[in-house]
Amino acid sequence: MRNSNRIILAIEKFPQYLVTQIQGGIPNTEVDGKDIYADVVYEVTPQGEIVWTWHAYEHLNPETDIITAQDERHEWSHGNTVGELADGNIVLSFRNISTVVIVDKNTGEIIYKLGHNVLAQQHFPNELTNGNLLIFDNGAHRQNTALNFSRVIEINHQSKEIVCEYVDNPPHNFFSAYISGAQRLPNGNTLITEGAYGRIFEVTSEGEVVWEFVNPFFSKQNIPGGSAFVACGEQNSVFRAFCYAPEQIPWLKL
Repeated sequence: MRNSNRIILAIEKFPQYLVTQIQGGIPNTEVDGKDIYADVVYEVTPQGEIVWTWHAYEHLNPETDIITAQDERHEWSHGNTVGELADGNIVLSFRNISTVVIVDKNTGEIIYKLGHNVLAQQHFPNELTNGNLLIFDNGAHRQNTALNFSRVIEINHQSKEIVCEYVDNPPHNFFSAYISGAQRLPNGNTLITEGAYGRIFEVTSEGEVVWEFVNPFFSKQNIPGGSAFVACGEQNSVFRAFCYAPEQIPWLKL
């Protein structure tokens, strides 16, 4: 964080008396038949002191923030991103409930929420210089269409309007059910990580692919599939990629 603290995303057991209120997911897939985990956020000083804590169960609604039907119930919200915004507030992404929120750092209240009517198991909402959010919308189990496809969208911070998006033609040519991300570059292009298949590519604002790299390194991995983590043999997955200017890497001699 700008104050030199760290913001950490972790999990904790959901209060047992509230477990039955959580909707969705595959029945009878709780931990040991009874427990569900939810997200918790800590702000930690360099000395290891916790100075701020945010519990998902205190601010999300278990009756309306519903687990995707194809996911197991051992984890409710499944946070995959936490970040500090320019105004000091906190952005969070929750995969299992297809929701992005902004939390007021002073009060802990959710002041912005984008849900499954727009998103589908998204990753890496990050703030652009214009204040909008850039989001990799994975598209797994999308509620409003039968076809799974990914897209990268820029969302107006205030109106929640999609001001631009990248979708392939046909749409299902670009799809990563898990991981992935997108970064807006200084030249206005967008660097996209299609994580499941190890593909990293750069597109212009008109959607033209101007650079592409496919990870040539394969290894045995367990990756999410349907209701569980399943062995899928050799994979070249890339969790996320970033582009750095030479001046950002002072030790690199070009």
